[in-house]
Amino acid sequence: MNRDGLSRTRTYAAGVLALLAFATACGDNGGGGGAAPAASTAGSAAPQPSGGGGTPTAAATTPGAAPAQGDAAAWAKWNLKPLAPAPAPPADKPIKLERTGTVPVFSDVKTTDKVVFITIDDGAEKDPKFVEMLTDLKVPISMFLTKDIVKNDYGYFKPLQALGNHIQNHTVTHPVMSKIPAEKQKSEICEDQSTLTQQYGTAPLLFRPPFGDGANTPTLNNSVQQCGPRAIVLWRESMQIHDMQYQAGDKKLKSGDIILAHFRGPKELKGATMTQMFADLLARIQEQGFSVARLEDYIQAPPS
Repeated sequence: MNRDGLSRTRTYAAGVLALLAFATACGDNGGGGGAAPAASTAGSAAPQPSGGGGTPTAAATTPGAAPAQGDAAAWAKWNLKPLAPAPAPPADKPIKLERTGTVPVFSDVKTTDKVVFITIDDGAEKDPKFVEMLTDLKVPISMFLTKDIVKNDYGYFKPLQALGNHIQNHTVTHPVMSKIPAEKQKSEICEDQSTLTQQYGTAPLLFRPPFGDGANTPTLNNSVQQCGPRAIVLWRESMQIHDMQYQAGDKKLKSGDIILAHFRGPKELKGATMTQMFADLLARIQEQGFSVARLEDYIQAPPS
C-alpha cells in the first residue's frame, strides 16, 4: 500500500553519500539489536563536565502536558488508525540525571504507562513528506543527529524541532567508538555537541554511540561526561523497514521501551520511503496497544 502518495527522495553531496555507505548499519540492517540493554540508573558524583555545548536545558517542552495527537482525518490521510493519546508526563520523572559524575546508560524507561519512545538516528534522509507526516500526526520523536550527515541541510530538522521534538548527540562522523582513542572519542562527541547547540539553540542532553558500541565502557562514559550530555541512550527494538527487530525473546513491546529507527529512504529501505517505514512502525505499535510518548518528558534534566 502506498501510504504517502508521491514521496520524493533528495540528492546529497558526494561526500555525504560516501559517509552514508559507512553509516547505513547504524543499529539496523544487521546491528539493530546488537547493543546490550542496560538498566536505567542515575549518575553519581564525579568531576564537572566541560567542553562541548554548555549546560543542557530542561528536557520537557511543556511540563505536565502530554504530546498532542493528530485527529482521525490526519491519521486516515496516511492510511493509519489513530494511536491512543499518551498520558500526561509523570511529575516524578523515572530517570533523574545528575549535573556531574558518571552518566547512566539505559535502553528503556521504568514506567507503568503503556507507552514506548521513538528515537530516529543520523539524519541521512531528508524527505519533506516526513515533516508533513509528523506535522499531521504529532507523534513525538527524539532525533540523534550526526554532524557530517546533516551539515548539508541543518534547516530540514528545524520544523521537526518546532513540533517539540528534541535534538540529541550522535557524533560527527559515526565511528565505531571502541575502535578509536579517548581523545578522538571526545572530539567526536564535543564537536557534535557544540555544532548542534549552535544550530538548534539547545545543548543535547542525551548521547547515542553509533551501533551502540562502547556504551558501557569507562572510556566512552568519561568522554561523554567531558562534552555535556548527561546520559547514554540505547534501545530495545529497532525498526527494519516493515517490522521491528526485538531484543526480548517474546518479540513484544514492553512499557517504556525505546525504539530505534533511522532517517532512511528508498535506497536503504529496499524501495520503501521514510514515511512508509514510519507508518509501518506506528502500525506495529498500534497493534500491540501502545501509545508513543516523548522520551525527554520522562527524564529529569540536571539542576542548573
